[in-house]
Amino acid sequence: MAAQLRSLHDQLQADLQASNLAKCQQVLVQAKIAMIQLGAYAPNPQQIDKDTLLATRDILEMGAYISVRAKDIASFERYIAQLHPYYHDLGSVLPASSQMYPLIGLNLLRLLSQNRLSDFHTALETIDSQQLQANPYIKQAVDLEQFLMEGSYNKVWSSRGSVKGEEFLFFYDTLISTVRNEIASCSEKAYDSLPLQDAATLLFLNNTQELMSFANERGWKINPAEQIIHFTADDKDAVEIPQEQIITRTLAYARELERIV
Repeated sequence: MAAQLRSLHDQLQADLQASNLAKCQQVLVQAKIAMIQLGAYAPNPQQIDKDTLLATRDILEMGAYISVRAKDIASFERYIAQLHPYYHDLGSVLPASSQMYPLIGLNLLRLLSQNRLSDFHTALETIDSQQLQANPYIKQAVDLEQFLMEGSYNKVWSSRGSVKGEEFLFFYDTLISTVRNEIASCSEKAYDSLPLQDAATLLFLNNTQELMSFANERGWKINPAEQIIHFTADDKDAVEIPQEQIITRTLAYARELERIV
């Protein structure tokens, strides 16, 4: 069974290099069955030989990349969870993986793209503090999170050119989409309308056509003649503030305080 797993490992590696995702998925199914039979999902170095553990780790890493290329985010998250004991519990048993920090950085980028900031910070706590700034894959995610906290969305947008790899670009573009929708929600509350060009710049859209498509998704109204976009307010979200009642109560509290003093 161990020999079969190593054979599947080599086959999966070749199919991944050839970008044959359909074939990769078929091989992964066979590899998962072999890993279950070997007990490799709960790795015990006293019961499983080192070569089998290394082959399993490599297969899980390749599976994570394949999941992103197939846009199966739930599967990617499972692979990251399955790799956790190999990266942390077996760190002193197995040689370091060259894909460890790229995949950890990729997972951090996923959490940012899903706006899961508490999970992002929890994941950071498991990383060696020296790697936060020294490792380019980790630093990239840390810097992006800092830009988001500062509200420096232009820095998030301009950093796209430094993102390398199909998988990283996928999550980066998802992050930009998340940021764009956050900006859109704030714009709806801050403005009644905006010139088309200003709105496109604000939302990091390349042209008016992209803006019109995005506006239709949000239910905004566009006046082509005036080149203005109107944000439609949702009355259901409007909250009426009882001003007179609040002022009356505040004055009453003030009088009571004067009596006490």
